[in-house]
Amino acid sequence: MKDKEKLREKIRKNYSQVALKGSSGCCCSPGCCGGDPAIDINATAKSLGYSEDDLKNMPDQANMGLGCGNPIAIASLQKGDVVLDLGSGGGFDCFLARRQVGETGFVIGVDMTPEMIKLARKNAEESGYKNVEFRLGEIEHLPVANDTVDVIISNCVINLALEKQKVFNEAYRVLKPGGRISISDVVATAKIPESVKNDLNSLTGCIAGAEHVEVIENMLKKSGFINIRMVPKDNSKDIIKSWVPGKNAEEFVASYIIEAQKSESK
Repeated sequence: MKDKEKLREKIRKNYSQVALKGSSGCCCSPGCCGGDPAIDINATAKSLGYSEDDLKNMPDQANMGLGCGNPIAIASLQKGDVVLDLGSGGGFDCFLARRQVGETGFVIGVDMTPEMIKLARKNAEESGYKNVEFRLGEIEHLPVANDTVDVIISNCVINLALEKQKVFNEAYRVLKPGGRISISDVVATAKIPESVKNDLNSLTGCIAGAEHVEVIENMLKKSGFINIRMVPKDNSKDIIKSWVPGKNAEEFVASYIIEAQKSESK
């Protein structure tokens, strides 16, 4: 594909537009890339596995409907956990996580888009949240210390990373021994057509950058992860169809739940 830095800038520019104007960029949402801009974001969130309670009292624009699942639902967060969200966007999953970890826990959101970080910080400050922090950075180079995180969550972001092995290596580095990842993401289940792979809108729309499920599993193993579990969401085809109707993308990519653990001993 094209130069990696140019691709990163394209992705960053699209998601900065989403932060500034709502779903007007090209992203993982039925309101993007030619979809209906007036789509019901709450309805979209519910289709991804969020409850009515999750959506209550959420800061403005935190819920952008950009995900492909609900990583919080599978993360089994505990009071006192330190949680890291890879690609935190407007802060939606971070704000849900902070409820579960309580005042003794802490949530860190990392995003490479300055406009998203600004929006998330604004939401956190205006809501008076003290146990959440947002950091600007790339998920291939996490601004997080070694062995400090209990659980890593991520929602449809790793597929956008151009160096996925580095992402998993970094995730392993920052997790405490016994820590784990609980993420929702798009993976390839068949060969992605070259016309799709080379389409920038398909890349920023969470399709062209998807790696095959077996490749992702091997990357996790190479990073050192154990107890790897990868399963498709029950309504995966419906989720993908809503992003790019009539393109048959659901025949070669799927929304997956991905879980893995760092060994208890170094």
